[in-house]
Amino acid sequence: MNSGKINILITGGAGFVGSAMVEKLAANPENSIVVVDNLLTGSPDKIPASEHNNVRFIRCDVNNYTDLSAVMMSHQFNYVFHYAAVVGVHRTLENPVMVLNDLNGFRNIMELSKNSGVKRVYFSSSSEVYGEPVELPQNEETTPLNSRLPYAIVKNAGEAYLKSYQREFGVEYTIFRFFNTFGPKQSKDFVISRFISAALQNQDIIINGDGMQTRTFCFIDDNTDACANAFYNNEFINDVVNIGSSNEITIRELAAKIIEITGSKSQLKFGPALVEGDMTRRMPDTTKMEKLLHRAPTSLEEGLRKVIADTRFIL
Repeated sequence: MNSGKINILITGGAGFVGSAMVEKLAANPENSIVVVDNLLTGSPDKIPASEHNNVRFIRCDVNNYTDLSAVMMSHQFNYVFHYAAVVGVHRTLENPVMVLNDLNGFRNIMELSKNSGVKRVYFSSSSEVYGEPVELPQNEETTPLNSRLPYAIVKNAGEAYLKSYQREFGVEYTIFRFFNTFGPKQSKDFVISRFISAALQNQDIIINGDGMQTRTFCFIDDNTDACANAFYNNEFINDVVNIGSSNEITIRELAAKIIEITGSKSQLKFGPALVEGDMTRRMPDTTKMEKLLHRAPTSLEEGLRKVIADTRFIL
């Protein structure tokens, strides 16, 4: 990475992962960061602008070309982290047309990046693109992308936009396929925050289906450290990297662990399984991520204890 001032745009920077990435990059005073977010699910309270004088927030919908072009053409951004998206299992299942509208955001980001001299775009794709696993662990190069859900299709299309603009116009990219990530600023729309919120209030923990579906959970610091290292060290350019954990746990075991750590009196209750989108297993090949992290990953229990110690967004 060249020395001197670096101008960075982070879309979706008021969301959970986006705001954590803002905080990580803002720690370097050479970075000048503009955060844009339409605040559909994000919150200005998550943006660490007050602690850093190199962060500016602009309310903006990346799916609106006029709004986004006003931001991008008035700044000379060197890099873009495109994290803006409709997120949350229930929200994406209940609002498929809203999800599909995010295709406009990819077109806007890539076209404006091409025309304004952006060197590289970092994109938050998702493990959802893999669909139901046909091989484990799920490898970036060999595992088919076979989900038919609108959310996954949109993420897959976003990857295609990056690859196409690189091939035709030379705009570099790095694609991060995020597996389940958790941390203190995550909202109750997501499983760990929802379970912890219920446990701390001694409420029943509701599990979709029988709870035997497995997931791996990546602590937010592992996510942002790996992604920031890819950025600073110019690694995995024009490539795809799984960002997650390789340690599987069933949702039932996860709930029991949270009850144990919190000392809760909560009981497990089982509701109907999701109609679609609740894959039986999900586990990434983290070989590339391990090269980026340069340390041992955070254990699930350590991460859970950090969330339990900071409940601002879940209680």
